[in-house]
Amino acid sequence: MATNRGLDEFAKREILAIVGVGCSRRTAAKYVGCAPSTISRTARRDPQFAAELRKAETKAQIMFMRNIAAAARKEQYWRAAAWALERLCPQQFAPRKADTVTIDEVRELLTEFARIIVEEVPVPKYRKKILKRLAKLKARTGENATTADAS
Repeated sequence: MATNRGLDEFAKREILAIVGVGCSRRTAAKYVGCAPSTISRTARRDPQFAAELRKAETKAQIMFMRNIAAAARKEQYWRAAAWALERLCPQQFAPRKADTVTIDEVRELLTEFARIIVEEVPVPKYRKKILKRLAKLKARTGENATTADAS
């Protein structure tokens, strides 16, 4: 049960059991009669509960992935392998909505913008400032910040 100071031991055990079979914290909170934020707050205040909660969540993920991996080994269950790839490597394998842009596409756009600036902005001083800002944007995507020649 939830109290003013967090969750009692029985509620914590219930939450760990529910999360351990793969349910969300939200589902566990609903079951024990508290807000999901109560679980998070209790975990912040109680390091042992936080560790057990992480372990329960991870255990469920491992169990599901083990089952998917076992199914994927059988050719007729190729969808299990596809499902796992979509979630483990979403940049490569997950289906995208038509109006989404990948990080690689953003990097390509920033590089193309840099080329356009080099060609169209005649004053090197202004061009360098713009290219520097583009390089910072590109660096935020996790790639080396080199852009088109600033000269």
